[in-house]
Amino acid sequence: MAEDQQPEGEVAGAVGGMAGPDGPLLRLFRDRRIAFLAVGGINTGVGFVWFILFSLAIDTAAPGAAWADFAVIASAQVASSISAFFLYRHLVFRVTGHFWLDLARFQLVYVVIFPLNLIVVPALTLGLGWNRIVAQLLFTVVYVALSWFGHSRFSFHRRKEE
Repeated sequence: MAEDQQPEGEVAGAVGGMAGPDGPLLRLFRDRRIAFLAVGGINTGVGFVWFILFSLAIDTAAPGAAWADFAVIASAQVASSISAFFLYRHLVFRVTGHFWLDLARFQLVYVVIFPLNLIVVPALTLGLGWNRIVAQLLFTVVYVALSWFGHSRFSFHRRKEE
């Protein structure tokens, strides 16, 4: 095969050296970058729903608790990062093998973003009196940008020999 040709089942525009059979969204989008952003948008919505649900649940269980922001962020982070991993891995990249390595690398991206969330959102809510949901919505823009670079360059990366 010529060096500039894509193997069958591969799409031009693979991000970060990712390789594997096409995910289902590539039938619609034909470019992994666009499919990645579409799943990111879906997962952002899913994550925000998790955030609202945990916010309502914790506010009901412990109204006015000073620790509520931290508990909501942590709970939503766990739920949304697990759903994101499966969405990206099965709908976009369809990489095989390395499940635990992929999951660990995927979570490492969030280990960087998560502490920022724990600092920024409570600073806006507790320090400036912002509404928790508005503060999280604002931080979501930062979150999306950081996760794009982390996942596209690290989480599902495969060397050519893999």
